[in-house]
Amino acid sequence: MAFRAQTIVADVVLAAVAFVLAWSVAYSAAPSLDVVTSLPSLNLVQLTVLYTVLAGSFTMLFRRELSPWRYTSIPDALVLARIAVLTVSVFLIWVFIIDRGRGLFRSTLFLAPLFQMAGSMGVRILRRALHEHALESFSPLKADRMTQSPSLLLIGPPAQADTYLRDMARSHDRSYTPVGIVGTDARDVGQQVRGVCIIESLENLDEALADLRRWNRYPRAILFLEEPGRLKGLTANQLGRLKTDGIRLLRLPSIVELAQHDGVTLLPIREINIEELLTREPIQLDRQAVGDLIRGRRVLVTGAGGSIGSELCRQVAAFQCSRLTLVDYSEAALFQIEREMAEDFPQAPVKAVLCDVRNARRLNAVFKDEAPDLVFHAAALKHVPLVESHPCEGVLTNIIGTWNVAEASKACRAAQMVLISTDKAVDPTNVMGATKRLAETLIQSEQSIGAGTRFSVVRFGNVLGSAGSVVPIFTSQIERGGPVTVTDPDMERFFMTIPEAAQLVLHATATSADGPGREARLFVLEMGAPVRIMDLARQMIALSGHRDIEIKITGLRPGEKLTEALLDDMERSLPCAPSVMEVVSDSALRLTTDHIRHLETLATAGEDGELRRALFDLIAQIRSERVAGAPNLRVVANA
Repeated sequence: MAFRAQTIVADVVLAAVAFVLAWSVAYSAAPSLDVVTSLPSLNLVQLTVLYTVLAGSFTMLFRRELSPWRYTSIPDALVLARIAVLTVSVFLIWVFIIDRGRGLFRSTLFLAPLFQMAGSMGVRILRRALHEHALESFSPLKADRMTQSPSLLLIGPPAQADTYLRDMARSHDRSYTPVGIVGTDARDVGQQVRGVCIIESLENLDEALADLRRWNRYPRAILFLEEPGRLKGLTANQLGRLKTDGIRLLRLPSIVELAQHDGVTLLPIREINIEELLTREPIQLDRQAVGDLIRGRRVLVTGAGGSIGSELCRQVAAFQCSRLTLVDYSEAALFQIEREMAEDFPQAPVKAVLCDVRNARRLNAVFKDEAPDLVFHAAALKHVPLVESHPCEGVLTNIIGTWNVAEASKACRAAQMVLISTDKAVDPTNVMGATKRLAETLIQSEQSIGAGTRFSVVRFGNVLGSAGSVVPIFTSQIERGGPVTVTDPDMERFFMTIPEAAQLVLHATATSADGPGREARLFVLEMGAPVRIMDLARQMIALSGHRDIEIKITGLRPGEKLTEALLDDMERSLPCAPSVMEVVSDSALRLTTDHIRHLETLATAGEDGELRRALFDLIAQIRSERVAGAPNLRVVANA
C-alpha cells in the first residue's frame, strides 16, 4: 500500500538520522578516535548504510502492526521499540563479524536505538496532534475541541469524499471525525483527500475495519457517499455484521432532499433504511422537467397519508407548488402528513382535507374550492387478501372513487389527473387487481377533447417499505426472532423504493404533459429484474445480523400469483422517457357509465358473489375485444 511505503521511507530516513546523530554524540564524548581508527575498519557512511538497511528491513517486516501516523498509540510505541532493538542487535552482530567493531563507538549502540525510537514516535505524536487539533488545547478559548467526536469511515469515490469533506470544513461540522476512506478503486489507496487517507479499496473492507480496530479508531458510523446498491462487492452479510457491531449506516441526501433545501449539499446525514440496501441502482428524476411541471401550480393529492401519496406530497412541496391540498379519509394518516409538511415545509401553502373519494358530492365541493391544476390519485385499497375478502369495499374505493376523482377533475378543469396503478392490474387473478385494471380502463375512457383535462395512468410494481408491504412485515418478524414467513419459495415480485416510485410518477406526469394529442395515456415504470421473495427474506436476515432465524413457507393465499408482469398479451411498451415506457393496448373495451353504475349498485348492496362475476366478466372483455385492423392504436372511449 502506498501510504505504508511512505511511512517506511520516513522511518528509514529517521533511522539514518538517528544513527548519525548517535555517532556524532559518541564522537564528541570520546575524541581519542586515532586509537580506534588506526586499524582498517568501517567508516561512518558504511555503518550508517548498514544500520539503515537493517532498520528498513525490520520496519518492512512489522509494517502491518503500525498504524497510520495520525492514529498512533501505545501499541505503536512498542512496535517501534521492538524494531529499534532488533535493528541495533543485528547491527552489532554484523559489525562484529565484519571488523570486530573497531570503527564503532560503544555508546552509539545505546544512543542510536534511543534516538530512532524518539524520532519515529515523536513525528507520529506530532502528526496525530495536528490531526486531532490537540495543539489548540494550549489556547483556553479552544479547549472545548479536546472532546473527540465519534469516528466516521467514508465509503465511496475520492471525488465525492472531497466534496463532503470540503462542505464539512466550511460548516465547521464536528458531529463526526473522519478516520479514513474506503475507495472504489484499488489504485487510489494511499492517497489523501483533504488530510484523510484512503486506507483500502472496497473489496478489502473487512481488512480496513480490522486495521481501524487495531489502531483504536474503529468507526462508530459509516457514511456511504454513493447508494449502497451501486457499490459493487458490498454484501448483505457485511452490512449485517456492521449493524450487529453497532455501527450506524448513514447516507448523504438524495437529489430530492437537495431540492427541498435549495441545493445545500451538506445536510444532516441520516440512517439508511433497510429497503435502500435491497434494491438495484436507483433512478434519479429529471429535476428540470418536474420543476417546470409543478412550480407555481396548484396540486391535489388523494390518499395523501399513504406511502406513495405522502412521498408525492414531499416531492411536490420541494418543487415549490403554489398550493398543495392533502386529501385522505384516514384521520390519523392525514394528521401525520399535515404535521410533517408544516415542520419540513413551513413556507409551503398546505391544506389538509378529510374526505372520502367515495363521496362524490363532497369531493366535487373540495375540487371546486381548491381548483387544482394537477391531481394525483393515490387513494386505494391495495392489500390483496383484504380486498379479496371484501370485494364490495374494493370496488367502491378503487373504481367508484377513481370515477369520482376523474369527474371532479374534469368539472374543475384541472390540467392533468394521474392515477397510481399497480402491476397486479395485469392479467388479474384477484379482486384488487381486477378493480385496478378497471380503474385504468376507466381513466383511458376519459378522453379529453380540446382544452379539457389530460388523463394518464402510471403502473408500477411493489414498493419497498410501504405500509403492509413485505419489508416491514419481514422486519417485524426478524425483530421478534422469527420465523420469517414466505408464501412460496418461487414467488417473485418487482420492487422499487418509495422515493423512486414517487419520482417516476412525477417524471411520467411531466412526459404526459409534453406529449402529443389529448388522449389518455398509460405509462409503466422501469422496474428492473424481479426479485425472489425467498432471496429477499434471506438478504434481510443477513442484513439484520441474525443468521439463525427460520424461514417458514406458508403457501399461496387466495388470489395470489407466483409472478407478476408489467404488461399482458394485449399490451406492449414503447420507450418515451428515461426509465418510463408508454403502454400501447389493443383492447377495444368501452367502459361506459352503465358499467360503472352497475358495479356501484352491486357493491352498495353487498352482493359479493355477483360483483365478483361482474368484475371478471369485464376483465374477460378487455382481454378479448381487440381493435380491428389497427394493432398499434391506443383506443379509449367516451364515458
